[in-house]
Amino acid sequence: MHNSPENSPVITIDGPGGSGKGTIAQRVAQSLNWHLLDSGALYRLVALAASNHGVSFDNEESLKILAENMDVQFLVDDPDQPIKVILEGDVVTKDIRTEEVGRNASIVAALPSVRQGLLQRQHDFRDNPGLVADGRDMGTVVFPDAELKIYLTASSQERAERRFKQLQDKGMSANLADLQAAIQSRDEQDTNRSVAPLVPANGAIIIDSTDMSIDEVFTELMNHARSVGLAK
Repeated sequence: MHNSPENSPVITIDGPGGSGKGTIAQRVAQSLNWHLLDSGALYRLVALAASNHGVSFDNEESLKILAENMDVQFLVDDPDQPIKVILEGDVVTKDIRTEEVGRNASIVAALPSVRQGLLQRQHDFRDNPGLVADGRDMGTVVFPDAELKIYLTASSQERAERRFKQLQDKGMSANLADLQAAIQSRDEQDTNRSVAPLVPANGAIIIDSTDMSIDEVFTELMNHARSVGLAK
């Protein structure tokens, strides 16, 4: 039925930071043996590249050029480990996950020309047998024709606690109140921006993961995928 890459089926998973969409997207993609797009990583990569090259975050034209010409690779060496992210030949998997890069990525993502510059790059990830795309505007802007659209959310307190635990597990210090404040600030910035604001897509299935385990979220999403014929 889907014989050309541009017609390949797509599952979009949108939602705020810390909702678990990256973890879920990777599990779904591996379960289905589909391609995976971590669109949030692309904005983080633009932010990191801008810092590396001394490009100001109010220089929209230069940021657009960076977005269009970044040398980026996503590699899956171990299905139980995060995707390896390569920028200009360097492994930056951990570098793009800092709080500072996250804040800068939100600034970059609000710029219309940067979003436009990355749009075709995101479309290029669509290929047979299918694509799981996670981000903040996958179902609303990038793949509005997706067969299954999920909006994954959780309370800001729960998302802060998850981030706090992640940092503790890595031996990094963090302040829970500061993390929650940062999450709430980014939520406000993402939902109120004029370009591609963070909202559930038309027809999206909303899953609140506040009181759910990763396994429970994965099971519910796969049930939805089966109901629309995307999984057996």
